Amino acid sequence: MIFRFLFILYAASSFALSQNNADVIPWNPARRLTWDDFRGTAPETARNAALTSSSILVNFNYNNRTLHYQITCHFDRNKSWGRVKNEHILAHEQGHFDITEIYARKLYKNLKAYRFSPSTVSTDIRDIYQQAVNELQTVQNEYDAETDHSRNFPQQKVWLEKIQDELESSSDFAGYAKGI
Repeated sequence: MIFRFLFILYAASSFALSQNNADVIPWNPARRLTWDDFRGTAPETARNAALTSSSILVNFNYNNRTLHYQITCHFDRNKSWGRVKNEHILAHEQGHFDITEIYARKLYKNLKAYRFSPSTVSTDIRDIYQQAVNELQTVQNEYDAETDHSRNFPQQKVWLEKIQDELESSSDFAGYAKGI
């Protein structure tokens, strides 16, 4: 699976995300993915059954005294695709999106703990973000390897339970979309 991560920084007061809101789905516990959400086209050389493109975005601005940031986690409909469409594979793909949400929450936790320094803030935020993304990519790769891309049914079940447990245990950091 391929996952795209976007790190957006801004210091000005206005910012526009060029992507159409209809093309992305923000992570929401009440909104599960469906195959209709996978609008992309699989490359002819693709060997996997499906691909989920999910992102963590960080927008921030600051002055000499305060840092404000907003984190978003979303699924990109146009970059995600499915060649083999069944409920088992869809659950696996939802797992990838849920893992991205877990790391959005971990990023929020780490940013909340950050001691603001105006002279190093851009580098500091980039480093905190990069650490979260590196860990996320490692876990995404482990998920695919241990489940054999969903083909190992017992391990797939174990992972989905593990992901659900992690979502529940990180619920204190689910409010990241509000920003600070």
